[in-house]
Amino acid sequence: MEYAPFISIVVPVRNAERTLDKTFEYLLNIKYPRDKMEILIADGGSTDKTLDVIKKWQATNPFIRVAQIPNCPSPAFARNRALESAKGEFIFFTDGDCAPCQEWVTEILKHFQRDPKIGAVGGEIYTLRVEQNNLTEMFCEHFRFNMVSPRYGFIGEGYFPDLSDMSPTQIAGHRAFFFVTANVAYRKEAIENSGARFWDHPTGEDIDFGIQIRKHGWKFYFAPKAKVDHMHRANFPALKKVWVTYGAAHPPLINKHAANKMDIILQFFKKPKTFQIPFPIKGFIYIGNFHLMHFFAALSILSLIMAVARRNFSVWGALTIIFALACIYFMSRFADTCRGMEPKEHFLTWCKMKYMTNLKFHAGGLKGSLKYKTFCIEPSF
Repeated sequence: MEYAPFISIVVPVRNAERTLDKTFEYLLNIKYPRDKMEILIADGGSTDKTLDVIKKWQATNPFIRVAQIPNCPSPAFARNRALESAKGEFIFFTDGDCAPCQEWVTEILKHFQRDPKIGAVGGEIYTLRVEQNNLTEMFCEHFRFNMVSPRYGFIGEGYFPDLSDMSPTQIAGHRAFFFVTANVAYRKEAIENSGARFWDHPTGEDIDFGIQIRKHGWKFYFAPKAKVDHMHRANFPALKKVWVTYGAAHPPLINKHAANKMDIILQFFKKPKTFQIPFPIKGFIYIGNFHLMHFFAALSILSLIMAVARRNFSVWGALTIIFALACIYFMSRFADTCRGMEPKEHFLTWCKMKYMTNLKFHAGGLKGSLKYKTFCIEPSF
């Protein structure tokens, strides 16, 4: 291997006993010279057997280093602490529930070598089930949870679009091209040049970190062959909490980076249409199947109430039926993706999971909007 710069792999963990052994197995299976790498584990105050797992792997792999951070407020804080001591020319990020492929490092480095203006390279993220029959893990796999390509219309390898209008949807919406810290590497020069650091909020730090670097003219490149498998949440309540935090991350991002615009996105068209309106309150309003099925359900109920109150069933009764049919139509469109999920006998479970995660996503966005004086109606899945 001719091109082998020194690299640092940063892994923040906290109570990762369930998945960390598997993460180490994959990290230590990466094809890269051991004298050219370090693995920095930033433990944020684990109370389970995480530290025992780390020490077991350290015993035979001296390039594994650990920093203990008691009372660590977030994974972002742990990453910043690791950055302070990272020696690598390139900083790779993954998590304690992730499993990088053997070519992860070499596949990413070849793109950095090809273009010195690339500040970050990220790969695709797939699912690795810990429990084969775990319905939450199965749902995440079917849903393509955290995958890069489907998020942007099934894009292929190549450069991310440059920042342009800085509208809310480009910062935290469907045009916000970013890499999650489960699978990304940064050129250390780009981090230092931009002065980038992960913010203190519990989530959204990966988007903010990337924007800081992109604002300084660095390019981002998507390399799907540099894949990482992700071991997802063990149960559905934990997954719902994640979606609340995802929604809550958007208002502070928009407050910090976005232009004074309100973006309105009509998702229900085959090709979504976006309208940008100069507005004193920053934000976005998505209108898709999730929103419309609720809208027409509310109209149907109101029409029924009017029919009973006015004893006029010919007009209000007809409107009730029309609105109810519209509700059923958009509900059916919302459930479309669940029909292809296996096993099919869990169709109603998949629908419930999709509905509840979308609902929690919206709840997080609205809660954050109140705090940061923005207005975010999140997308329909």
